[in-house]
Amino acid sequence: MSRWEPDAKGRLQRAAMELFLERGYAGVTVADITERAGLTKRSFFNHFADKREVLFAGSEAFLRTLTDALAALDPAAEPLEAATAALTQAGLSLTGYGQVAAARRDLIASSTELQERDLVKMASLTRALQEGLRARGATPTAARFTAEAAITIFNAAYDDWIDHPDADFAALMKNALDELRSAVG
Repeated sequence: MSRWEPDAKGRLQRAAMELFLERGYAGVTVADITERAGLTKRSFFNHFADKREVLFAGSEAFLRTLTDALAALDPAAEPLEAATAALTQAGLSLTGYGQVAAARRDLIASSTELQERDLVKMASLTRALQEGLRARGATPTAARFTAEAAITIFNAAYDDWIDHPDADFAALMKNALDELRSAVG
């Protein structure tokens, strides 16, 4: 592949995913990724801070979608309803990535380093959701409980969707919300 071809970031992501699946996350270097993509290390670092970030590249866009969706909801909506609605809307943006999502989940499960990065990402989503709920009038404690519960609902629904990519993500979110409500009484 020649260096002048377009979509360097996408090429790097595809090369990294192919290599991670072939060799495992730990068995791949940035040099391996750039060689496969036909690009330089400098090109890699123009798009990603390190090889972990290849798997988390869409985090900022997801966060923006989440916060925009929460801000656009009816101010009278109950906090948990608002949080799950915003996460549902943001989650719908991920449903085009079924096979990649399953491979990504497996890669994260195989690496403590990736699990730690995933926890950091989830914590930032929780914080943003908590801040958005506070801006909507929730108390600090209610915002925290609600944000953490909503992220748990999202994670359960997202895992279900990865296992059943033809399922309706909004329905999976509703089912997860109903199960949480049933579990806590």
